[in-house]
Amino acid sequence: MFGSPHHLDLTVAHLATSVAFYEVVFARLGYQRTEQYSGEAPCWLYSDDGAPVFGIALHQARNRTAHDRYSPGLHHLAFHAQDRQEVNLFYEFLLENGIEILDSPAEYDYTPNYYAVFFADPDGLKLEVVHEPNVTKVVS
Repeated sequence: MFGSPHHLDLTVAHLATSVAFYEVVFARLGYQRTEQYSGEAPCWLYSDDGAPVFGIALHQARNRTAHDRYSPGLHHLAFHAQDRQEVNLFYEFLLENGIEILDSPAEYDYTPNYYAVFFADPDGLKLEVVHEPNVTKVVS
């Protein structure tokens, strides 16, 4: 596990709006809300066999500058899917919940058979659910 991501903190314009959004999205992705961390940042954990693997927390922004994924900082955040069907089912979930779709499920030429759907959070942060069957070896 050394070197693998531990957690990600996102800054949002309206904490209550984003908590409501992420509560729905993260539940669908298998994350669970936790109160085990101190502070005022709502946090969700993804677990494997009950052991926390990765956490995502939200923080209230101190200014209202709009998110620009082409400025320095986070471009987008992607979540694994086991297969194309899972991507398609997640797309249906997005539609049912009125979540903004940026790009419908399709193959993208990032790697062979890369299949994903892209959507936006309330602040315009680009999110993705992806099935990538051909994960390549790490280049050293």
